[in-house]
Amino acid sequence: MTHQLKIWPTFFQVAWVGDKPFEIRKNDRNFQERDEITLSEYNSEEDDYTGREIDGIITYITSFKQKKGYVVFSYEETGRRE
Repeated sequence: MTHQLKIWPTFFQVAWVGDKPFEIRKNDRNFQERDEITLSEYNSEEDDYTGREIDGIITYITSFKQKKGYVVFSYEETGRRE
């Protein structure tokens, strides 16, 4: 399964430089290890995508110490687009 995920520029930039290889998300998509993700930078002020994207594969998921219905997952980057 592939998940297309919006991400705000502040959080996207940290992921872009490699300092944030994880996401905290509401688990309304039933995320699973080995699922593919695409993080698409989304500028809410302009109500549009910037075109920058990071592709990855989920490597680990946990709900430990998260709000009900939320998970943290780590991912391995597999590609990117500017």
